[in-house]
Amino acid sequence: MVSFGMIGTNFISDRFIAAGSMLNHFEVTAICSRSMETANSFADKHNIPHRFTQAEEMLDSGLVNALYIASPTNLHAHYAKLALERGIHVLCEKPVTSNSRELSELIELARSKGVLFMEAMKSTTLPAFRQAVEHLEKIGTVRRYFASFCQYSSRYDAYKQGTVLNAFKPEFSNGALMDIGVYCIYPAVVLFGKPNKIVASAYMLESGVDGQGSIILSYDGFDAVIQYSKISSSYLPFEIQGEAGALVLNRVSDPDEITLKLRSGETLDLSQPTVEHDMYYEVEHFISLIEQQKTESPINSFENSSITMEIMDEVRKQIGLVYPADLEK
Repeated sequence: MVSFGMIGTNFISDRFIAAGSMLNHFEVTAICSRSMETANSFADKHNIPHRFTQAEEMLDSGLVNALYIASPTNLHAHYAKLALERGIHVLCEKPVTSNSRELSELIELARSKGVLFMEAMKSTTLPAFRQAVEHLEKIGTVRRYFASFCQYSSRYDAYKQGTVLNAFKPEFSNGALMDIGVYCIYPAVVLFGKPNKIVASAYMLESGVDGQGSIILSYDGFDAVIQYSKISSSYLPFEIQGEAGALVLNRVSDPDEITLKLRSGETLDLSQPTVEHDMYYEVEHFISLIEQQKTESPINSFENSSITMEIMDEVRKQIGLVYPADLEK
């Protein structure tokens, strides 16, 4: 049995529990929040027996052997370090850290402690994306990767009225790139590895973070073209084009439909049944790795997470997006 402690009581945490509850070897034994009132409210809703306001106390309690982190991004590295130092496995929401420096330190620590550390990028564990990996060679030589994730944020309405919520604050390592742009970058890295060149542009908000942006990742023979936004919406599919055809997925963030369209005119639906609570696949993968005594995911690997973070560091450099976390030693 994998007994999770949790940090974070937002809607993602609700989804995590709903998905994990579908698995036999999953349980949440403790929750940590900044206030006991919030911890109790969340715990009562999900029948979690133990509640804490200090992460160290929860991790030292002996009640958990894995930690799920859904705190603001700027706190990911801090909480992951506390758990890894204690030999506790860590599943950390995307983006896994604020920058590459933090990530490399955590990877080194996880390796030294011999425990599992994985970024919770769910899209790359979903059946539709796994089908894209399996059938990539059928489209021939790849000539373009196109990913769009543009989703107007309800918090932007508040921003325009003068209230800057956490989603648009640099001190939380937030903004469009970190929140949703990462969904477009990570699959490209899983499929094609490290790009040869990165070109980025963005619309910056007065709060200091990016509201939207565009990225071109150059690979040998093709580009990965990425657009992301929290201040507009898009309804375009996710597409990988090749000389013999294309793989078309309905969404880059959580695909559940995939079609292989060949230049010959043949069309093949590659979609696989997907459970309602689609975080199931990343949680199932994480638990199976623990049961196999693995310390690294072959999908959301250290290399894939590191390359993705390096890309985002470079994008932020080009668009002038600096976080307080970048200035900490």
